Amino acid sequence: MNRLSTLLLVFLSGCSSKTKLPANQIDQLFAQEFKDNEPGGAVLVMQGGRVILKKGYGISDLNTKEKITPTTLFNVGSISKTFVSNTILLLAGDGKLNVNDSLFQYFPNFKYPQIAKQVKLHHLLTHTSGLPDNRRALLDSLYLLTAKDQENWNPIEQNDSLLFEPGTRFEYSNPAFNGLALIIEKVSGKKWQEVVKEKIFVPANMPTSKITDGSYPETDVAHGYLKSGSSFVEKDYGEEPTFAAAGNGGVWSSVEELANYEMALQHGEILKKDLVEHSRSIMHYYPWRDSMPAFIGYSWFIGQTSDSLKIVSHTGSQGGFLADYVSIPEKEIFFVILCNRPYPREEFRKKTLSILNVHLSHPLKSF
Repeated sequence: MNRLSTLLLVFLSGCSSKTKLPANQIDQLFAQEFKDNEPGGAVLVMQGGRVILKKGYGISDLNTKEKITPTTLFNVGSISKTFVSNTILLLAGDGKLNVNDSLFQYFPNFKYPQIAKQVKLHHLLTHTSGLPDNRRALLDSLYLLTAKDQENWNPIEQNDSLLFEPGTRFEYSNPAFNGLALIIEKVSGKKWQEVVKEKIFVPANMPTSKITDGSYPETDVAHGYLKSGSSFVEKDYGEEPTFAAAGNGGVWSSVEELANYEMALQHGEILKKDLVEHSRSIMHYYPWRDSMPAFIGYSWFIGQTSDSLKIVSHTGSQGGFLADYVSIPEKEIFFVILCNRPYPREEFRKKTLSILNVHLSHPLKSF
């Protein structure tokens, strides 16, 4: 072998090791966290337009000992809100509704109609409605174990005041998305779960993804767990109040299919690209009276890298499930983590981004 060939081989070997290094580091991070015989999670990382890591850790069901893989379905928690939001935008594009419509148009039975007339659909989409979450004050935990979207929304219609003038502050709201799910049903004449499947799951190539409907799905999905002493206890449908309230957290998906979802959004295969960009931009309201700057689009959390590039993210937390979804389109970076037991999400997000040579101007929001 001549000297030039030797140098070329060394150079290519060096490039190869550098290419693999981020994946190896992220793999090691999660392999150290999750044990093979315990609940764990699945991770998918994309960089430069290609998947660099796709792997499962631990088991999805303590009874069957089934291993977690990149195709395992987890409850994604509040990442579900992005599916509801995008479906609302699709229906708006079809002329079925308008984000400037008031709640009163869809829920004329509010005890105090003036409240419903003040709140617009875009306020629900951006968590700025000011509607108090009064469910636990009116409904007991046993009832909430099986209460679906309508039952979780009914107490909201009994509110006699708002926390603040709509559009002036941020207040994270799960019931807002129960209400939006019901609006999808009102304007489509179908179950909202079916509309999401038709308008998002199918075009985004998400054939195995599901949406909670009562106790469904009961099979072919991971179970969620919380640590109790030295063991794990199941914490999902039947154990976790509001788990059946699907509009705020009812989507079940895999890291593979959520990557398909992200790519479909980026390529304009669900919504037109300009509408995706709009929905993933900070919605600025005036006057804004919150102590924190506005940071949310239509359900998406919007952050920024230290070099001023947009970060689009959402987290999920429900029962024993914990999820993280982070996209930086301009850097061609995307990762999604779905777990069926708690893990140090914020710490691992920061470490994962650092491995990918991304540094934040401010910490990303988590709910």
